Amino acid sequence: MQCADLITYLSDYIDNDLPVELTREAEEHLATCHNCKVVLDTTRHTVTLLKEHGQVAIKPVRRKAMFAQLETAFLKQPNQPG
Repeated sequence: MQCADLITYLSDYIDNDLPVELTREAEEHLATCHNCKVVLDTTRHTVTLLKEHGQVAIKPVRRKAMFAQLETAFLKQPNQPG
């Protein structure tokens, strides 16, 4: 699994909704990729904060742009071993 694949499956991974094989691949990737581990930990922390403090609605166009910017920035980072 590559970083871009993990980003695609991140929500399903967090929700434990990935097939067993993809979960295994994600965990193998996370074991060696510091950047993806940071993204996973940050996303989990964000979800926890939202559950505790409520959600703020983001317009779909803005949300799409935000995720595109995050993905672009993330993919520009070198893959560093964790």
